Amino acid sequence: MTDVWDVDYLVVGAGATGLAFVDALVDHSDATVGLVDERDGPGGHWRDAYPFVRLHQASQFYGVASTPFGGALQTAGPERGLHERATGGEVRAYFEAALERLTATGRVAFRSGARHAGGGAIVGADGEPVARARPDTRIVDARYLAPTIPALTPPPFRVEPGATVVPVGDLDAHLDAPRIVIVGSGKTATDGIVHALTAGIAPDRLAWVRPRDPWMFDRARVQPEPARFQSMAADVWEAAAGADSLTGLFARLEESGVMLRIDPAVTPTMAKCPTLATWELALLRTVEQVVRMGHVRAAEQRRLVLDEGEVTLPPGTVTVHCAADGLPHPPAVPVWTPDAITLQPIRAGFPCFGAALIGYVEATRGDDDAKNALCRPTQYGNSRAQWAEMTLRGAESTAAFMAAEDIRSWSRDVALNPARVPRGYSSPMLDDARSRIARANDEATRRLARLARATG
Repeated sequence: MTDVWDVDYLVVGAGATGLAFVDALVDHSDATVGLVDERDGPGGHWRDAYPFVRLHQASQFYGVASTPFGGALQTAGPERGLHERATGGEVRAYFEAALERLTATGRVAFRSGARHAGGGAIVGADGEPVARARPDTRIVDARYLAPTIPALTPPPFRVEPGATVVPVGDLDAHLDAPRIVIVGSGKTATDGIVHALTAGIAPDRLAWVRPRDPWMFDRARVQPEPARFQSMAADVWEAAAGADSLTGLFARLEESGVMLRIDPAVTPTMAKCPTLATWELALLRTVEQVVRMGHVRAAEQRRLVLDEGEVTLPPGTVTVHCAADGLPHPPAVPVWTPDAITLQPIRAGFPCFGAALIGYVEATRGDDDAKNALCRPTQYGNSRAQWAEMTLRGAESTAAFMAAEDIRSWSRDVALNPARVPRGYSSPMLDDARSRIARANDEATRRLARLARATG
C-alpha cells in the first residue's frame, strides 16, 4: 500500500532553491513539508559537479536564509581581501547540514532517490509508487530552472569512433594529453581552462572552442559589502542612463570596471555574466588557440567539424565537453498558479535569495494574486538584450517587494540579499551610490526598456 504524506507542501527538488524555500517557509510558519529529490541527498547539481568547482560568487550570497554561508575574507592567494567562495565539497556539506536542521523540526520529511510523477504521486527510481501527497497538498516546483551539467548530459554534438571526448569532471585524468580542446563559452569552460593552467599545463597545449565571447562581472565588484555592492549598482545604472545601444551599454560597463571580456579585440554577445577574478582573466588570455567557427557539430579522431569550418587535431587530442546549459532560459511564469509554486529568481540573479523570499511571502500571506504582485520573476540573461531586460525587471521586482515594510525588515537581516544594508550601517560611499542611482534611475529605466527590445 502506498504511503500517504500528510504534508501541506510537496517540494520537488532538494537543490539550492528548494532548500532555501523550505527553510524560509518553515521558519515563518507552522507548515509541514515533504521534500523529494532523484539524487541520493540534498544539494542538487552540486552532487554531480566537477571536482574542482567553486562558487563563482561569494558564499554569503548562497544557501538558506537561516544559516549564513561563509562571510570571512580571504587572507591569502590571488583573491586576498575578497569574500570566500566555497568548494563543491563545502557546498554539499552546507546543504546536508541545512537539511538536517530542517528535518530536526519534525515538520520536514525528505525522500531521496524519488521523483514527483504528477498529481502528488511520488515514485522511486524504478518508477514504482512509494508515496502520495494529500489531494490538497501544494506542489512546489524547485526544478524549473535546474541547470544541466556535463557529467549528466551527452555532448551536444556527434562523437565519432576513435574520438576522445570527456566531460569536464574527467579533465584531471587527461592532463597528460598532448592537446586539450575545451568546448564551451561559459563559466564551466573558464573553470576548466583555469584549472588546467594552474595544474601546470602550458597554454600552447590548450585550444578553446568559443562559439560566443562572454561578458563577465568583475568579482571584486560583486561583494557582500553594502557600499561596494551599491557602488557597482550605481555604475550599472549610470551606464544604462547614457547608453544608446547594447554595444554602448556594455562598453560603458567595461569602462566603469563592472564588466570584463576575455579578448579586448572582440565584442562579446553572450551575457550570462558570472563573476570572474582578474587573475583568472589574465590566465584565460594566455590561451592563444581560440576557435571561433560556431558550435561543434562532430568530433572525429583527427578533426572537429564546426558550423563554419573544421579544425585538424593532432594524435592523442582530448576534447573536453563544457557545453551544457548551466543557466537555462525558459519563459518567466507566475510564481503562484493553481497547479504549483514555481521557484524563480525575483531580483536579477541570486536564485537563493529569490527562493527564500518566495518562502517568506508564502508563509506570511494568503492571497496568490497579492503574492504574485510582490514576487515578480526574472529570467536569467543570455544575450545582451536579455541581460538588459533581466536588469530592468529585477529592479522593478525589487521595488515591488521592498515596498512591503515586513519584507524590507526581513531582507535587511538576510545575508542572501545582495543589496541588504544591515541595521546601523552607514558609509559616505553608500550615500553617494544611492544618490547616483536616484539621479540615473528614470533615464536608465527608459533606456533599458528600449535596449531590452533590441537584437543582440
